[in-house]
Amino acid sequence: MTTTTTNEVLLRANQAGLFDSVRTAGVWRTGLLAGAVWLLLSLVTLRWPNKEVGFSDWAFTDEFGYAALAIALLLSILALAGERAGRVGDLLRPAGQWLVAVPLLLGSWEILTAKLGLLPSPFFAPPQSLIEVYNDDWRRLGISTAYSLRLLVHGFAAGGIVGFLVGATIGWSRVAGYWVHPVLRFLGPVPASALLPLAFFFAPSSYAAAVFLIALATAFPVAVLTWSGVASVNKSYYDVARTLGASEWFLILRVAIPAALPQVFVGLFMGLGAAFSVLVTAEMMGVKAGLGWYLQWAQGWAAYANMYAALIVMAILCSSLITLLFKVRDRALSWQKGTVKW
Repeated sequence: MTTTTTNEVLLRANQAGLFDSVRTAGVWRTGLLAGAVWLLLSLVTLRWPNKEVGFSDWAFTDEFGYAALAIALLLSILALAGERAGRVGDLLRPAGQWLVAVPLLLGSWEILTAKLGLLPSPFFAPPQSLIEVYNDDWRRLGISTAYSLRLLVHGFAAGGIVGFLVGATIGWSRVAGYWVHPVLRFLGPVPASALLPLAFFFAPSSYAAAVFLIALATAFPVAVLTWSGVASVNKSYYDVARTLGASEWFLILRVAIPAALPQVFVGLFMGLGAAFSVLVTAEMMGVKAGLGWYLQWAQGWAAYANMYAALIVMAILCSSLITLLFKVRDRALSWQKGTVKW
């Protein structure tokens, strides 16, 4: 058979959809394994009787088991569909191993708490207890999340702006670097939570004190990384800009700061983590609402399931804000993709 004839046969086969049927016939094996593990979790939850604690059984056990069964069926259908699963399959395939690991962890958690009672109650509660918290106490938890988000945004924004301005000033001006840099190195490493008594004494309200502490924790890494970025800009950039007639403000706004933006965002990421740690401490000490306050309230009533539910909400909130900050960084530094490692 000649090369031309072979190409014609392949072209006709492609037009007839034979290759598409071969591609779609592929089965996502990891998805099938994940579906089997979720099915096993469902059977363990529904068929294995709970060990009663005190005078009551764990609520929402059936709902948790049926939810695992639904996930198992969905993953099995997507796995058997192969390439025909479309965008949903494309989104889930990279997380295939996690889809196997999560039900294994949940199953171990379920067996150690609800089924065998090896982990003492009420300090350890099964996964279905979180469903009960989100179902019964969603209003209080939602209000606390909104208050924490408002407090975090105010403190993080204030600290980020102040830290950026201080870092840019130190990196650009030798006079400012001489006077401000030693103070920054001396006071910056002091934990913001250590200043909590002074903040609550001098601030007009507990909310203002919490904003100040969060801003302080955010400002230090942002200032240090911004100073480092501005100070490390290649001097030849300034020489070229001056040759073209650039003013001092042009050098700062259009040369130094854009070149330092990658390190500025590193400082913002570090500041966000520090802000979250201070957020919990500040809300435990004075404010009347927030996730930190909710954690303290749950501990006071020995409602440890509520505490775990709040910690999960806090982790999701932190992860979402980090993802949002990544999106902002990618958009702000899109013009540097050829020179910055992503």
